[in-house]
Amino acid sequence: MSRKSRLSVSRPITRRSFSAGAAALAALAAGGSPLRRALAAKPVKLGCLAPLSGFFAREGQACKRGFDLAPAILADMGMPIEIMMGDTESNPDRARTAAEKLVNEGAEVLIGTFVSGETTAVAQVAEQRGVPHVINIAAAPKITEQGYKFVFRNFTTGPMLVINGFGLMKDLFKATGSTPKTAVFMHVNDTFGKAMGGGVKALFPKMNMPFEISTTIPYDPKAKDLSVEVAKAKATGADILMPVSHGADAIKLIREMVKQRWEPMGIMTPGSPGTYEAQFYKTLGKYSEFVIANVPWIDPKTDMSKTLLAAFAKEFPKESPELNVGFSFEACLIAADAYKRAGSGDPKALADALRATNITEHVMIGGPIQFNEKGQNVNIKSAALQNLDRKPTVVLPEASAEAKPVFPMPGWTDSRRA
Repeated sequence: MSRKSRLSVSRPITRRSFSAGAAALAALAAGGSPLRRALAAKPVKLGCLAPLSGFFAREGQACKRGFDLAPAILADMGMPIEIMMGDTESNPDRARTAAEKLVNEGAEVLIGTFVSGETTAVAQVAEQRGVPHVINIAAAPKITEQGYKFVFRNFTTGPMLVINGFGLMKDLFKATGSTPKTAVFMHVNDTFGKAMGGGVKALFPKMNMPFEISTTIPYDPKAKDLSVEVAKAKATGADILMPVSHGADAIKLIREMVKQRWEPMGIMTPGSPGTYEAQFYKTLGKYSEFVIANVPWIDPKTDMSKTLLAAFAKEFPKESPELNVGFSFEACLIAADAYKRAGSGDPKALADALRATNITEHVMIGGPIQFNEKGQNVNIKSAALQNLDRKPTVVLPEASAEAKPVFPMPGWTDSRRA
């Protein structure tokens, strides 16, 4: 007889065995904590949403890698999870449909999506259905300004990105002894880019920056080329370019700058994706070097980050770990931590537990993960990442730095770009 067969053989239930079983259940219920641990050991079902196809597929696949790594790492921490993946297809309407589907299939927490427009749609679904939503990446400020009770964002808003980014720029100029006098600000014209544009317009005058913004140039990230925009930016003679981009258009931007031989002192974003992604290096080669992105980042010096980075290197040896991975993993950590403390998948209990979140050991640079009355984590900080040797390298803040910054940026034909 097989082991499975032996286990399935029924045995008569005697009065003694029934009484013993009932007594054991009563003891568990009375004791409280063993039963609570048993509940916590049940995996929480996380409906993870990302643009796995469509325009933002590259970024969405990076988010998925963070989700893929989370179950094994969190299980070792006593916080089992089950990932239910949904593709938003880079479309807010599809995001709404995918979120509804995951909730209908039993997702206890929604996570996602990377794109602010999609995330807004998912937040509305979460609030309508009464299901907690943990935002891994999305910067549009209005998302956490709606008075939602079930939405929690573990990512910076556009204004937070701008404030942190400008602060790091001043630190960079001080550290290198080189200060630009003028800048051009270029940004995508989607929900994220407009939010960042509004943040720069409102906050730049208050930040006491040592340079002036000569002009602002919005552009369509889906445009075939950026020749007109780059020519306009070059004509200003500005010392630095401040782009707010995504992956594909960031590549088009640098290619056009090389083509037009525009060599400013530096290219540094006040806070946006694109320039630290693996495809950026693979496509541009030496022209990807020395670009700076001031963005939230994985702290290379925490124990949990070292665990995540080791797992990433083993599972995805041809890819680069970046903030999409870190924040997606951290969203799963937040949901699992709340579920463990709540001891229940009840939506209200989970939302209450999320409001009480206080995670001091995590992977992204910044203070404890905590949410204010709007559901926003305000303790996230940015790092100055410079592309050095085809790798996004932390050069500031000094406490987390892996190398010293290089500024001004070497020209396109400089031997340091070998």
